[in-house]
Amino acid sequence: MAKPLIQVALDCLDFDQTLALARQAAPYVDIIEIGTPNLKHNGLALVKAVRAQHPDKLIFADLKTMDAGYYEAEPFYKAGADICTVLGTADLGTIKGVIDVANAYGKQAQVDLINVEDKAARANEAAKLGAHIIGIHTGIDQQLAGQTPFADLAALVALGLNVKVSVAGGIKQSTVQQVVKSGPNIIVVGGAITGAKAPEVAAREIRELVDAASGESKSSGGLFGWLKKLLG
Repeated sequence: MAKPLIQVALDCLDFDQTLALARQAAPYVDIIEIGTPNLKHNGLALVKAVRAQHPDKLIFADLKTMDAGYYEAEPFYKAGADICTVLGTADLGTIKGVIDVANAYGKQAQVDLINVEDKAARANEAAKLGAHIIGIHTGIDQQLAGQTPFADLAALVALGLNVKVSVAGGIKQSTVQQVVKSGPNIIVVGGAITGAKAPEVAAREIRELVDAASGESKSSGGLFGWLKKLLG
């Protein structure tokens, strides 16, 4: 079983706390995500700071673009983001714009299927446009209502599209191995790491569980070039 990448989602609004959490999680994750509320609050400066602090990691800017895809995403790729998101509910022209600018900079575009009713249809359309990653995402408000991403993840993986699959939504130590066995390429963990009393310990636990479920005895860390190859 191929080992999925681990992405830590940093959603707090405090600039310095975000950098501290990134430092704590970095030894055990592959992708550092600047979450949407955080990104709106801190902007390009935080992307540049995280990029400078972690040159060996992939940086994920969760823009959730809904319009003006190329125009909105371009500054974030220039600032050092490797992956930007566009909403699956956006117009196909908007989705194509983010894909086009990602390709122009040698980066990745992720289509987020949060709140998309016909996920299979939109995933197929996004794949045809050249999306690099498609994300199954159960939002925080949906999690509070008791929803999970597991059924949607299984359905997306079963489509067999020529894209990477990412999954996010309340994933924690007790569920991460179930997620690994469902076959995603990227597993996003937020509160289970950032809300822990010891985020570094929680990140290490997640890494060890993912490695074990993938048939590996310990983390190999990996190099930035290897990560780029895996995502490319």
